[in-house]
Amino acid sequence: MRVRSLMIKNPITISDRSTVQEAIHLMQANSIRHLPVVNRSNKLLGWVTLADMKQGLLTAMVTGLLVADLMIKHPITISPDADVEVAARIIHEKKIGGIPVVDDDNIVGIITVTDLLNAFISIMGILTYGTRIDINVGEEPDGFEKVSHIVHDQGGEVVSVGIAAHRTDKRIHYFRLRECQAEPIVKALQDEGYEVVSFSK
Repeated sequence: MRVRSLMIKNPITISDRSTVQEAIHLMQANSIRHLPVVNRSNKLLGWVTLADMKQGLLTAMVTGLLVADLMIKHPITISPDADVEVAARIIHEKKIGGIPVVDDDNIVGIITVTDLLNAFISIMGILTYGTRIDINVGEEPDGFEKVSHIVHDQGGEVVSVGIAAHRTDKRIHYFRLRECQAEPIVKALQDEGYEVVSFSK
């Protein structure tokens, strides 16, 4: 999945000559926490956050500081054609709330923690009422395939499957199914020798 499919397109921007008060008002009025700072040609000059602007507000009111004085110059950026995983890794490692998306130095979007979380929730079907079964598929190369067939044969409709990224001594797969009776599926799995770690109705 590419960044362009998740990013906020045509984001609200602000000039580097704007006041700090104007930046705060613009963010609060639009319920946003980040603003790309651009010139008249829509070239990215910097990046401001609501927290940074509020922190500098008192000084700005006394000394007349502008957005240009408090913005993050040369912010981390990402291409709209980059993989979403790259954006997620940057946001996680740098502990930031969002990244400006640029194409040839022009701001074309923003991708934030909220956008990534919404995508994860959608892909995993977390908000869909259903049944979850956590299964140790074992070490056999075709373990996942066999488990999937058992689930299907017992009437389970798979919404998504997850697996822990960290290494453990067990290959636990998290099957999220459309709402159904879990007990027959669990029994069928156990009858075939698979360990059901947990399940929810």
